[in-house]
Order: sequence, then C-alpha cells, then structure tokens
Amino acid sequence: MAPVPVDVSSTLDASERVKALLLRLHTNSLAQEEELNKPDGKLSTLKALKSQGDAGDAAALADYQRQFDDLMRDKMIALEQDKALFVYHLCRALSATRIVEAGTSFGLSTIYLALAVGQNASKLDPEQRRAAKVIATENEPAKAILARQHWKEAGEEVEPWIELREGDLRQTLASDLPAEIDFVLFDIWTPMVVPTLRLLEPNLKKGAVIVTDNVTSSAYGYEDFHDYIKTHRNAYRSLVLPYSGGLEFTLYDP
Repeated sequence: MAPVPVDVSSTLDASERVKALLLRLHTNSLAQEEELNKPDGKLSTLKALKSQGDAGDAAALADYQRQFDDLMRDKMIALEQDKALFVYHLCRALSATRIVEAGTSFGLSTIYLALAVGQNASKLDPEQRRAAKVIATENEPAKAILARQHWKEAGEEVEPWIELREGDLRQTLASDLPAEIDFVLFDIWTPMVVPTLRLLEPNLKKGAVIVTDNVTSSAYGYEDFHDYIKTHRNAYRSLVLPYSGGLEFTLYDP
C-alpha cells in the first residue's frame, strides 16, 4: 500500500494553493486505490486469473491484462506522493526543461514535472525559456479533461509549462519533439513503453534520465522493456529503486 499523503510544505517549492491541490489529489487517488484493493473489490477478483498467468498460462495472463486495462480505464490513480516528490527533485537536480510524460492520467504527476520545468527555466535566457515544457500524453478523453482542469486550478506556476497531446502516443509523439529530451516519465500501459522509447530515443540527450513506474508489481508487463534495455546495454544503465511497486531509474549514456 502506498504511504498516506502528507503535508509537503518543507520539501516542495510551490504556492500553498498548489500544495493543497496536490494533497487533495493524492488523497483522492489513494482512496480509490484502497477501494479497488478491498477483499471484495474488483482487483481482488482478478488475483486468481493473474496467479494463473504468473504460473505460465498465457491465455489467463492475456485475459487478466484485458480485464485489468478495462477496469483501470477510467480510474484516477496517480503516481504516489513519495515517487512524485522524488521525480520533482530529480528534475530540479538535472535542470531538466524538456520533459516527456508518457501517461498523464488526470494530471497529478504532471504538476510536479511542470513545477520543476518552470523553476529550472527561470534561470534561462528568454529564448531558452520559450522552449521549456512538459509534453504530456493521454489517450482517454475524460482523463485529459480532468487533467486540464487540475492544471488550470494550479495556475501560472504549472499550466503554462504543459503541452498536452491527446490520443495514441505512437502518433502524438511521432513528430515535433524537442531536439534534446532531458527526462522521461513512463507511467502507461506496459505494452506501450518500448514503442514509445523507440520514438523518443533519437531525441534523448546524452545523460537523459528515464523513470518507469511499477516495474516490480507489473514485472510481467515490462519484460519487453527490460529485454530492450539489456539488448542496448551500451546505451542504457538501469536500476530499480525500492519504492512501492518498484521505480526504475534508467540513464541514457550511449
């Protein structure tokens, strides 16, 4: 279970309005996650199917993945607070100003990314500042609407730094990318990770960082990603950080 959201006033450089919004969204996300994970919740009914899949039943695994994806399609479960804070501070430390988020959902993690980009961009000259942005992606229209509402509520610290691309990211990220991408956050349907990485790879800056969520709890879905990293080991260095569900840190260093 993810940690209960806490006040982050001392660890996040943001207005009280934004901090209150983040706390509310994290609390709502956790409440929905707990509801899904109740003994009689919908996720619990899928556990037997997942167990069959983990034991080698390919049909059961495919059925589990289909039902799980259908279940989560309209759910507003976000990157946990401790992970989001880590990503925020990591982007600040990297001075990242060109970020791609694959899987925006209802826009919570994007707020952290946009805060980091805006704060990093404040140190740049006007021309460089204009290029600073988070390219966020979302395939579900209802989630995209909610995300925009949350960013508007967050205000000038956040909203101007986000470019939302709606639809299949295999199309929306196929063109018009920054010449050099500093940071990528993967929090999407696992079969989309490798196709997305292949799209972004030509534009990754040497020293770019990729963070991928739930690589332990959804290990079966990340096999292609890990195979890709191993196959291209001359370009990628990767380790799993001990956050709930596993959070993978990958350095692009060709």
